[in-house]
Amino acid sequence: MQNQAALTSAIYFAPLLPWQTLLWEQVTARAQDSNKPLPHALLASGTAGLGKRAFVWRLVAWLLCYQRERHPMGACGDCESCHWLKSGTHPNLQVLPLASLPFDCQDSVANNKNDSTKKAAKPKDTTIKVDDIRAIQPFIYQGGQGLKLCIIDNAEQMTTAAANALLKTLEEPQASVHLVLITDSKAKLLPTINSRLQQLPIQQVSPELGFEFVSRALGGIIQQQPATDADIQQLLTISHGAPLAAIALAQLPWYSKRALWLTTWQALFSKKRSVIAASNYWQEQLSLLEFIDLSKLMLSDIQRELLGLPSNQQDIDFKSVLQNHQPSFDAIASLLAELDALTAALQQNVQEKVAYDKLMATLAAF
Repeated sequence: MQNQAALTSAIYFAPLLPWQTLLWEQVTARAQDSNKPLPHALLASGTAGLGKRAFVWRLVAWLLCYQRERHPMGACGDCESCHWLKSGTHPNLQVLPLASLPFDCQDSVANNKNDSTKKAAKPKDTTIKVDDIRAIQPFIYQGGQGLKLCIIDNAEQMTTAAANALLKTLEEPQASVHLVLITDSKAKLLPTINSRLQQLPIQQVSPELGFEFVSRALGGIIQQQPATDADIQQLLTISHGAPLAAIALAQLPWYSKRALWLTTWQALFSKKRSVIAASNYWQEQLSLLEFIDLSKLMLSDIQRELLGLPSNQQDIDFKSVLQNHQPSFDAIASLLAELDALTAALQQNVQEKVAYDKLMATLAAF
C-alpha cells in the first residue's frame, strides 16, 4: 500500500511539466467558467513522451479535488477525494483498460527511474472491447454526487464494436460526466469518434526547453556514464523531441547494447556465430520484448543509411557494417513485420526461448 501511495502521489500530484503551464491555465480556467464549461469529451493525443498522460492524470486529481478553488495549480492532496485517489478507490473515476491504470503509465512521471537490471514484463493486452464500454455505461448514466470522470487510455485499441458503443455515449452527454480519451495514434480513431471530441492542445516542446529538461532529469549521467551534449541531443532526436520519451530511453537496459546488436548481426550473417549461441547469449541480456524494441531502433537507422540519410544514432558506426552486407528494403520490411507479430504473440502463452531462436534465425538470413 505504501508503494502504491507513492506511485499515485507521483502521478496525480506531480509538479506541472514546464511546457504545459499555459495549457493548464487555459483548461482549469474553463473548468471554473460556468458560461463556457469544460467540454463533455476531450482528446489528449500526440507524440509519445510529450506528457499527455501526465497532464491528464494531474487534471483528473484537480477536477475531483474538493479544494480546487483554493489550489488552482493542482489538487490539494489532503481532501477526501485526494485520499481516495491515493488509495485507488475513487468512486467518481473509471479507467479503461485496466492495464492502463496510472500506476503503469510510462510517460506520466518525468523522473521515473527504471531498474536497468529488471527484465521487461510481457506486453499487456490493452485492447478495449465492446463489453468494456458497456461495463462503464452504468457509471456514466446512473446519478450520483459531484463530477464523474471516465478515462479511456490507448483509445486507438478500441475494437470497431467498442468504438460504436462509445459513439452512442458521446452522442448522449450526461451532466457532470466527462470522458477523456488518450492516444498516441489519433489517426487510428474512427472519424466519427474524433469529430465528437475536443482536442487538448498538447504542445510540442521547444528544442531548448527539451534539452534543458532532459539534461537536468538525467543529472549528466546515462547508464552510469557521463552524458555529453551530443548524447542528450541524440536521445531527443530518436524520441522525436519528446522529453519524457528521451528520459525513458536513456534508462532502458537495451540502450547501451546498440553497438552489440550490430556486432551480433554481423557475426550471424558472416556465419561466425551460430543462431543458438546468439539466442542463448541475448536471452541472458534482455527479454525478447526488449530485444524487439532494440531491433526496431537499429533497423530504422539501417533504413536511413541505405537511403543516404544520416543515422539518428551518431555514436554507432553503421557504415562499416553495411559495407560488408546490405539487406534489401523488402527484407527490412519483412523483419519489421515479424517483430510486430512477435510482440502480439507475446501477449499469448508463447515460449520466449522458441521465439528468440526463430528471431535469431531470421537475423542470420537477413
